[in-house]
Amino acid sequence: MIRSSGLFAFGKAIVALSLVMGLAAPAHANSADFVRGLWPDAQAIGVSRQAFDASFASYSPISKVMELTRKQPEFSQTVQQYIDKRVTAAQASKGAAMRGEWAQTLGDAQQRFGVQPEVVLAIWGMETNFGGFMGGNNTIHALATLTENGYRADFFRKELLTALRIVSDGHIAPNQMVGSWAGAMGHTQFMPSSFMRYAIDYNGDGRKDIWNSVPDALGSTANYLNAFGWRPGETWGYEVKIPSGFDFARARQMEKAPLNQWQQMGISRVSGRAFPRAGDVARLYMPAGASGPAFLLLPNFDVIKRYNNSDSYALAVGHLADRIIGGGDFATPWPAGDYALSKAQRTELQSLLSRAGYDVGTPDGVVGPKTRAAVMAFQARAGLPADGHVSGLLLDRLKR
Repeated sequence: MIRSSGLFAFGKAIVALSLVMGLAAPAHANSADFVRGLWPDAQAIGVSRQAFDASFASYSPISKVMELTRKQPEFSQTVQQYIDKRVTAAQASKGAAMRGEWAQTLGDAQQRFGVQPEVVLAIWGMETNFGGFMGGNNTIHALATLTENGYRADFFRKELLTALRIVSDGHIAPNQMVGSWAGAMGHTQFMPSSFMRYAIDYNGDGRKDIWNSVPDALGSTANYLNAFGWRPGETWGYEVKIPSGFDFARARQMEKAPLNQWQQMGISRVSGRAFPRAGDVARLYMPAGASGPAFLLLPNFDVIKRYNNSDSYALAVGHLADRIIGGGDFATPWPAGDYALSKAQRTELQSLLSRAGYDVGTPDGVVGPKTRAAVMAFQARAGLPADGHVSGLLLDRLKR
């Protein structure tokens, strides 16, 4: 979820910075022309004039929205750092409490869509802290600001028109349509286009209200996951143990394989239990390399990624879901002292490998097949597990 500060001093600083950088919002007259120019397309998709005018009442571009598009410096974090910040004992406890509070809604949604309650709850927790913070921006004004200023204008213009249609259809009043600076809305942060495709009126009041109705939001999320192929009764993946002498090169070539093939290579569940369906196809994921937790990821993991196309996000959702139903932390600890690399540091790592005689091509900070092969060759020569994992610990080793 994308958050914004409401501090007055912070807002003043952003406006001042925008003026200094020549990034001030367009003049009111230009905004009026922009709004007038939207009406023909809005009318063509069925937006009423009343809803259109109400949505743009008192509209002026939001300076902090444009500042946030420019305030996105490269920020590197390990998967451990990402998960530790989002999956905590307190968050799992809150999820368990919500599971009890919304048991009937979640149970009905599971019957209808096949998605386990803890998975829906984990997404709700990840997106808005179970409704604790839904963004606070007027969605239509935020989308209009992005469109008017030409930031991914085609994409955000379509989302803006769709948001206007949602208001016109009576699902939400324009001043109650709140979300992130980039247009994600409600308890589980649907973009307007996703709302139109997957939101449902779960409580039967005639409106799809993912802002004020928890049943509508949870049911819509279950519907979303179901639409992308959620496999009922199956989990997202398993934490596994990697045997000594494991053939990492072969594992990279395999990419995806049935669980029984991974078993033949010596991989087993950390719990010691058998895999429920040995024929399920999985891929091996080692977010910290051979020295950290390892996972065999199942098809439902990729369904979670349709919500946010990030392995870190999907692993955090899966882990939080497990914690909500009583599971513990990962069995294998994360490697101590590791850190993620910036592009400059990745370039430095490639340069050090090249100086040591390994072919990485032209150092550019992009980790591709040549870099992976060079890393594996260096690791093998240094007596390390040749997992090809690029990390801060590896850079430190090369510097020594």
